[in-house]
Amino acid sequence: MSDPVLLVERDEGVATVTLNRPKAMNALSKELRKGLLEAFRSISQDASTQVVILTGAGERAFCAGLDLKELAGQGGSDRSDTARAVGGGGDLVEAIEGLRCPIIGAINGVAITGGFELALACDVLIASSNARFADTHARVGIMPGWGLSQKLSRLIGVYRAKELSLTGNFLDADHAERWGLVNRVVAPDELLPSCRALAADMMSCEPAMVTAYKHVIDQGFAESLRDGRRIEVEANREHGKNVTPEGIAERRLQVMDRGRSQG
Repeated sequence: MSDPVLLVERDEGVATVTLNRPKAMNALSKELRKGLLEAFRSISQDASTQVVILTGAGERAFCAGLDLKELAGQGGSDRSDTARAVGGGGDLVEAIEGLRCPIIGAINGVAITGGFELALACDVLIASSNARFADTHARVGIMPGWGLSQKLSRLIGVYRAKELSLTGNFLDADHAERWGLVNRVVAPDELLPSCRALAADMMSCEPAMVTAYKHVIDQGFAESLRDGRRIEVEANREHGKNVTPEGIAERRLQVMDRGRSQG
């Protein structure tokens, strides 16, 4: 019996989703894409899950993108399926990006093309020193359809994004950190512990507030600064209807206690 292509482990509010095709560099086969979509739809209905960690099995690859060997072997009769795979996948990306709770990308190895786009669908990226990123759409001859052409320039600047996307060159973990693509770089054996510690920090906040705040940030990021400020003001007014002085005072004490314990 073959190993499952996707592993989902739930533990105390954290769901760890692992792409489990290490021999194929965790490439996104049709089965794996379907499994990811179903997993994230299931997590979206699970109120007990407060944070998701998305990673790949092994140390070589987070995800090498679409399984090109599988696509090449489909033949002419399956061209419509191939077109959907290389040109869309929107349901999968939307399911990941639209998740109410934060997603921490634990980038354990190379993230290439579709795998790069999968990483960019996360909210926070922690990279192993083994991680490398590459956008090979121009080399493979496929136009991106999962948001890379628009997200990357907004994250690292248009000139750097063009350098990566129009060459297909790899970006190592240290450069990715300096360019602001990842939050930080850690040793391979520290990757998942670091992500779990970050998840615990997130879960120490008010769950409903984390959900609402993530939504406001994502909404504003897609707009101009002026429109983003409007979104924030509207969210502030709506949230303020349920805020009490007693609640603020209680949480302020919790924040102060936390500051003293971390000092």
